[in-house]
Amino acid sequence: MNTYKTSEVAHIIGIHPNTVRLYEKLELIPKPERMANGYRVFTDFHVEQIKFVRTALKVEVLQNGLRKQAIDIIKISASGNFSKAIHMTESYLLQIRNEQRNAEEAIEIAEKLLSGSNEAIETAFLTRKETADYLHISMDALRNWEMNGLLTIKRRQNGYRVYRDEDIRRLKIIRSLRCANYSLSAILRMLNTLSKNPSADIRQAIDTPKENEDIISVCDKLITSLRLAEQNAEAMLTHLEKMKKQIILNPTL
Repeated sequence: MNTYKTSEVAHIIGIHPNTVRLYEKLELIPKPERMANGYRVFTDFHVEQIKFVRTALKVEVLQNGLRKQAIDIIKISASGNFSKAIHMTESYLLQIRNEQRNAEEAIEIAEKLLSGSNEAIETAFLTRKETADYLHISMDALRNWEMNGLLTIKRRQNGYRVYRDEDIRRLKIIRSLRCANYSLSAILRMLNTLSKNPSADIRQAIDTPKENEDIISVCDKLITSLRLAEQNAEAMLTHLEKMKKQIILNPTL
């Protein structure tokens, strides 16, 4: 069995020694034994587990508890229960693929709603509360979408907002995309693009942040991030299978 000091493990992985200590503190790796002088003693299992941590945290996925699932998988792997970690990763991968389907279905719904933009309008006049009830969304969500510029509502002479059919159609698009976890900035970018060019590719517009955007989150390029998350989850499975075989062949690791 090979043993390593903290600095040696850090050098092998290509990280700072403090990162190794942080992983230990967060219970992402097994607690190493210590020598009489207090120095930590790491093994090949620690090295492989740190590589697994780096793989699992390589892609940032935040929606619907996916990030927490990744952390839980890491901790189960650190305990040496690879069979359970593999099962959890398979479930994790299935959820990522489900998120991908939701994201694609939301795009399809948006395309269908937009394709009917030239249909005859029935000129509905709804208040904010009536609109929220009709769409089964909260008034806070409605206010938030308006405050973030996703739609501008006309007012009557008395100052009250009036939601018309074209507003309802736009809100349905926003609701569908938000339910699939697209960010507000991504939706606004798509809507602005389509207002300038109605024939623009919706999928490309919503998944391609502009260069001048100061802060870009994973949900600003949701389709791409989920595709990378799927590839990453598959890499996690491969790594877990490798560690499981290594332990079976050499239990002293």
